[in-house]
Amino acid sequence: MAFTGRELRSTLGEDGTLRLSLEQVTYDDPAADEVIVRIEAAPINPSDLGLLLGPAQVDTLRTDGDALVFEVPKGRLGSMKARLGQSMPVGNEGAGTVVAAGADAAALMGKRVSAVGGAMFADYRVLKARDVVELPEGTAAADGAAIFVNPLTALGFVETMRRDGHSAIVHTAAASNLGQMLQKICLADGVPLVNIVRSEEQAAILRDIGATHVVNSRDEDFRAKLTDAVAETGATVAFDAIGGGSLGSDILQAMEAAAVRKMTEYSRYGSEQFKQLYIYGALDMAPTTLNRLAFGFQWSVSGWLLTPFLRRAGMEALGAMRQRILAELTTTFASRYTRTIGLAEALQPDVLRAYERKATGEKFLIDPGRD
Repeated sequence: MAFTGRELRSTLGEDGTLRLSLEQVTYDDPAADEVIVRIEAAPINPSDLGLLLGPAQVDTLRTDGDALVFEVPKGRLGSMKARLGQSMPVGNEGAGTVVAAGADAAALMGKRVSAVGGAMFADYRVLKARDVVELPEGTAAADGAAIFVNPLTALGFVETMRRDGHSAIVHTAAASNLGQMLQKICLADGVPLVNIVRSEEQAAILRDIGATHVVNSRDEDFRAKLTDAVAETGATVAFDAIGGGSLGSDILQAMEAAAVRKMTEYSRYGSEQFKQLYIYGALDMAPTTLNRLAFGFQWSVSGWLLTPFLRRAGMEALGAMRQRILAELTTTFASRYTRTIGLAEALQPDVLRAYERKATGEKFLIDPGRD
């Protein structure tokens, strides 16, 4: 039995236009080791927006029938050459019900599963049986839709900290769903965590779940408070979701200032304390600014991505993480959504502008069955 459904696609043309559209796709019967999943919930993560909108300028949005069209500055096209002309399906992860299964995957028929692997902003998704995770009986699709990207990222931060030899963490955009998961993990695992937010409302969200160290980047004495929190926790590794601007530099400077407090002799090279800044997001698309003379010479700045981390961690570590996520699905790793939309709604201009803002505390979920 063939299935026909819609997929949300992003196409970047050689003329510098980016087009978002819903395309009809027909799926053949699954192979022996495959399943067809009817998607019932798929979260919109910042990483999804990176593919959905790419380098487009959102303020150039215009409609073309049921599609949305954006302009991409010529200066940004060079880095996008590999995707020019390709109609790319969007959506990293999601959950739904298996509606067709190959001979070797018959046990999954009718089961609610979660999966990661792209093309989840769709009515249906064909997947290898090995790539889906059967959800506990009675789990709602919305509860199982986001068990990969944010939970594995939060657990990955703590594992990276340990493997790198650090003992405490600084995290930015800390009141996000991911940030709240990280705080809960750190509380359970006894890891000191410094949370950086940009409003008192966000600070309250974290304090309500037990956060001890929360600093507001908009406070006049932010740098002093950050340095005190770093000194108290001993944090020497940071994970930065912002990317652009000088916040990463401020964190390294606070780590250096905290280390200098313990020095008994002056060194022109600064402290010997090694400081690591990982940039894992791009909420601010501006260039990253580093005042390198403010934090000595013992430091490193690099990117952090989930998939390369999981490759390094290995299957045993990934298996342990998945078990923990399933065991704490509605507690530590619960995701909260402010709005659920349909596939067609995702292409309404006002709706797109709302989820593109990536505002803390505003997380959108796509339910293709709504329209």
